[in-house]
Amino acid sequence: MKVYIKIYKKKKMPNRLLLLFIILCFSFFLILSFLPKEKPLDIKKEPNPQKEVPEAPPPLKESIETIQKGMTLSDILAQHNFSPADILQMREEVKPIYDLAKIKTGQEIRIYSSQDGKISALEYDLDDESYLYIQKKEGIYKAEIKKFPFEIKIRMIWGIIKDNLPSAVTGEGEKELLAYMISEIFAWDIDFYTDLRQGDLFKIIFEKKYLRDEFVGYGNTLAAEFTNQGETFQAFRFIYPNTKEWDYFNFKGDSLRKEFLKSPIKFARITSRFSHSRLHPIRKVFRPHYGVDYAADIGTEVQATADGTITFTGWNGAAGRMIKIRHKNNYETMYLHLRSYAKGIKKGAKAKGGQVIGYVGSSGESTGPHLDYRIKYGGTYINPLAHRFKPVKPLKPEFLEEFKKEAENYCFLFDVPISIFSCFYYSI
Repeated sequence: MKVYIKIYKKKKMPNRLLLLFIILCFSFFLILSFLPKEKPLDIKKEPNPQKEVPEAPPPLKESIETIQKGMTLSDILAQHNFSPADILQMREEVKPIYDLAKIKTGQEIRIYSSQDGKISALEYDLDDESYLYIQKKEGIYKAEIKKFPFEIKIRMIWGIIKDNLPSAVTGEGEKELLAYMISEIFAWDIDFYTDLRQGDLFKIIFEKKYLRDEFVGYGNTLAAEFTNQGETFQAFRFIYPNTKEWDYFNFKGDSLRKEFLKSPIKFARITSRFSHSRLHPIRKVFRPHYGVDYAADIGTEVQATADGTITFTGWNGAAGRMIKIRHKNNYETMYLHLRSYAKGIKKGAKAKGGQVIGYVGSSGESTGPHLDYRIKYGGTYINPLAHRFKPVKPLKPEFLEEFKKEAENYCFLFDVPISIFSCFYYSI
């Protein structure tokens, strides 16, 4: 196939036409040079009137008053030039929201007043999450309960057990309370006094709450991992979108909760174990000891190890003050040698796993303050430390995929080697 390329040459402009074009252009510019130049318009700029910005009101003065013993709100307000009539009016108008007579000794009241001393607003903390706000508008006192505007920061720490969990946590710059939060999550799998070993490792991702740039407490634990005696346990917090209920699950979706907690006391030392033949410390004879003894200070909290119904509270001979709880699946627990019972603990009352039901004592035949904890299954005593309890209901299947997507983000952090994590992932 042949390709032909045709080349077109430009034609030259005739000389006469070129000369005529040059003359016309020269004439045009010559005429322009003689035209009168246009004067610029004389536009007088009017000064822009400056908008008057109203002065900001002077800042309110804050006064913090602490309610002393025997003092009332009226006493405090009287110190700030409140008349008895104003105090009575405030009490009556605020009462539908909160009864000011319930203000407690030791609590703080923040009073905001103008420069001339007139009170503009009052604030009173109701609990760790909310406060009462009172303001006078158009001669009427109006009150509302507000939530604190917390700033939530998420942090991740890790630690190695050298002595105990609280010292490992405080060694990372956190409060001892965080150690108790960790122990509550893994309480169904780990006894944090008897099971811990040097070299055990924990990692935790948690919320810290700040108010006015000051740390005020911990929020939720989002995820945690604990390696105990070579076995690793993981916990991921999941909130059901439909009910807003939440719980901790491992990556498979199994609940961390078992039928029973590993221990009725947090961080307590075992002094005597389950035995079919033990020398009785007082009677000096060999006899079965069907419980586990936990040594603890008098007044230490004792918690129910599972949900159930209280069937007995009272004195029971050598057992001293005792509590019995009946649980589902034919289990029964007993708590001996108590000093006293928690509020509301009586025969017929319901108890939740982890609920404080009593306090360590030395009642009955006892050589010192401790708790004797016992379990029966089908009417027969069993060893609480050796028995394998079943987990409770797992994550609902329809939420498993969503849960795993969330958990994978935390697993990524847990899988980072400690040497790298300490450099790059110490604070999120």
